[in-house]
Amino acid sequence: MALYYLETSALVKLYVREPGTDYLLQLANNLVENRFAVLALSQVEFRSAIRRRERAGDIDPKMADLILDRFQQHIEARFLRQALADAVLDGASEMIDRYALRAYDAIQLAGCLALKTATGAEPPIFVCSDRQLLEAAHSELLSILDPCAPN
Repeated sequence: MALYYLETSALVKLYVREPGTDYLLQLANNLVENRFAVLALSQVEFRSAIRRRERAGDIDPKMADLILDRFQQHIEARFLRQALADAVLDGASEMIDRYALRAYDAIQLAGCLALKTATGAEPPIFVCSDRQLLEAAHSELLSILDPCAPN
């Protein structure tokens, strides 16, 4: 069984059609074999991303509300949530110093590393489409996956 840690840009692809959506939906359709984890902060980032698309006219208001309702159901029932603990924030500061990441990216990476420590035998696969963040995750010895280029 694989554990996929979805950074927010990857998480959005499960709900809004973009490059990488089809690949992530294949993973999601096999939740017997695959599990998804997210950082608790992703709930806020996800809502921001959907509302931003709504305001830009890319998603109509009813669809945005439907996406957010569906996401809330999934976050409560289908996703493992990594808490945003002090250790994650401390780790994020280290990631910023080490890799010059943006704050939210550093927090996401530190959250995945905290989950790796917590799960032990089943290290998560870090899923995102940001090249710099994927390189930092790889440098931290995480398995990585870009859903836009999965091979």
